[in-house]
Amino acid sequence: MLLAACADNGAQLQSNEQPAAPAATAQADSELLVLKLKTGDVQIQLYSNLAPKHVARVKQLVKEGFYRGLKFHRVIPNFMAQSGDPTGTGTGGSKYGDLPAEFTGYVYKTGTVGAARTANPNSANSQFFICFNDSGCRGLTGQYTVWGQVVKGMEHVAKITPGEPPANPDRILDAKLVPAQT
Repeated sequence: MLLAACADNGAQLQSNEQPAAPAATAQADSELLVLKLKTGDVQIQLYSNLAPKHVARVKQLVKEGFYRGLKFHRVIPNFMAQSGDPTGTGTGGSKYGDLPAEFTGYVYKTGTVGAARTANPNSANSQFFICFNDSGCRGLTGQYTVWGQVVKGMEHVAKITPGEPPANPDRILDAKLVPAQT
């Protein structure tokens, strides 16, 4: 079954394989990623223990202002919303090289944030997706790197305009890192 989440070169996310990794326990990072959307802020807990290279890349790109103004170029109801491509087409990435896979058994659910990639497991770069519900992305567990989890503002993610691509795509108005509350 094709789930149709575009990665760096337009490849599709697949959900027909079984998870290979054991269950993973996420440990909260000291910082949250905050995405400002037109309807409000989305707070994402980062999980450096699950995906240290991916979280480091996200932090680097946020500090450089990379995500500011980027479109949600693919938004599939009951599945996910994808962004992180500066071209807005689903084929672009950052100026940095691709990242190696950091797969875990962390189960995809509502608000899980994963790294988009091509069919090559080691091709994630800057694109990411946020899952809309507990079942839509579950088949990606163990096959796509999890680097975060929405902890507040999922109602704003749910309002992102759907489409492949959306006729009038929503954008990330701003992205910043803030200290996590303890």
